[in-house]
Amino acid sequence: MARLKDKIALVTGSAAGIGLATIERLAAEGAHVYVTDVDGAGAEKAAAALVAKGLHATAMTVDVSRGQDVTALVRAIEQQHGQLDVVVNNAGINVRTDFRNMSDADWVRLREVNLDGMVRIARDTFPLMKASGKASLINLASIMGHRGMRTLAAYGATKGAMSALTRGLAVEYAPFGIRVNALAPGFIETALTERVLRIEAFSKALLEQTPLRRFGSGEDVANAVLFFASDESAYITGAELAIDGGMQAAL
Repeated sequence: MARLKDKIALVTGSAAGIGLATIERLAAEGAHVYVTDVDGAGAEKAAAALVAKGLHATAMTVDVSRGQDVTALVRAIEQQHGQLDVVVNNAGINVRTDFRNMSDADWVRLREVNLDGMVRIARDTFPLMKASGKASLINLASIMGHRGMRTLAAYGATKGAMSALTRGLAVEYAPFGIRVNALAPGFIETALTERVLRIEAFSKALLEQTPLRRFGSGEDVANAVLFFASDESAYITGAELAIDGGMQAAL
């Protein structure tokens, strides 16, 4: 069943990991996906793979921390389609360090990508989502926005702010037919987490705190994105869904 037939979807940071799994899922459900990433070659490769399968995809090089990149993206979508039905704020980075040793440059970079980028996309795509009449904005937050862990304080702060913005935008955007929800993944096996999950003692400790006793996959998150993107969640806005194998429930 093509739950997103003829829908236009934008996913930031979608050349790899959760973003790649998401564009593959949305495209398979009939959406024309915009594959955007700071890694332009990776975005082109991902889009080409979808097109080779007979699906619809357009690639663009976009750094969400750069206003001019987002402006160019929005103009391109406006010219080609005139609306956006699904927007997924997935682009994000992490800097693992004890907070007392964090440099100003590291904090600014975290904020510019994780938070400022999300704000810029949510704000600048508003006219295109309004034109849809029933768009869905989905923000990739994190359980670290609600729980503390050493070396992740700054990252968690940016994700906690994203959760708060989700609730505020859900109220502000509702009159225009735009639903706004968030997903809070736990530990998902991606390139971003590979380095720490390879540490056997750390991985074992995390799994012991996870009732389902496994780490998540990009597909686990992509399936939840599809739910919020589709009409199956038509009466849900301002919500945040944890995709963490039960970790938050167990802590």
